[in-house]
Amino acid sequence: MGKQPVRMKAVVYALSPFQQKIMPGLWKDLPGKIHHKVSENWISATLLLTPLVGVYTYAFSLFLRSRFFNSYVQAYQEKEKLEHRY
Repeated sequence: MGKQPVRMKAVVYALSPFQQKIMPGLWKDLPGKIHHKVSENWISATLLLTPLVGVYTYAFSLFLRSRFFNSYVQAYQEKEKLEHRY
């Protein structure tokens, strides 16, 4: 049995340039869609977000620590300068 060609009809879908209601369907029930995606892929979301949140928290704590440390060092240096004056 050989292969026999099958006639297929090509269907082309086009959107009229006058059609204005394209985007509302994307925003319809957005919280529900987000909840559905997250509940389906919560492991992947956790594996993605945990390192990002951890790095951000670590960097922010270093920033706060450096600000506090710098102010502490400046206060100590100022105190030391004042002690040597008298």
